[in-house]
Amino acid sequence: MQLMEEILTEIQSVMKQVKESELINAVEVLIQAKRVFVLGEGRSGLQGKGFAMRLMHLRETVYVIGESTTPSVKTGDLLIAISGSGTTASTLALAKKAKSNGVKVLGISSEANSPLIATADFALMIPGATKTGSGLTSIQLLSTLFDQTLHIALDYICLLLSKRKAVGNEEAHQQHSNME
Repeated sequence: MQLMEEILTEIQSVMKQVKESELINAVEVLIQAKRVFVLGEGRSGLQGKGFAMRLMHLRETVYVIGESTTPSVKTGDLLIAISGSGTTASTLALAKKAKSNGVKVLGISSEANSPLIATADFALMIPGATKTGSGLTSIQLLSTLFDQTLHIALDYICLLLSKRKAVGNEEAHQQHSNME
């Protein structure tokens, strides 16, 4: 269990460096948005899809970029663009395109000086290690530490949002799929 202890220590190390003000700001930005669009590639994209599902449970109008039923973005919408390195070409290009359509962008990355954060209107920095070597070093492979701490940070945002909107388990469960 020594490796498990090291993993948990790494996660705690990263989460202690995530600024609560940025998490609270993300909630404020979400509340102000007409609709929310989530974007990310690879494992960041998978974490983003889980986040989008939670937002739907909280009665947000939310879409995942790249799905066949995703509508066009418009002024008043929010794009949450996730890239550990902040340099993922497709994520960066779509964040820029969204901005040109009048959409606000919340960039989530481990790299404060990345092109994604430079493009974004709002930032959430999660300094977990990524495949490019940004963020805190880790015993885990590639961007595992970023993915883990991203998940925790996004769940924290959902918890803050649920309290702000007074949505508990019962209300969230009513939004949960009944087609399983």
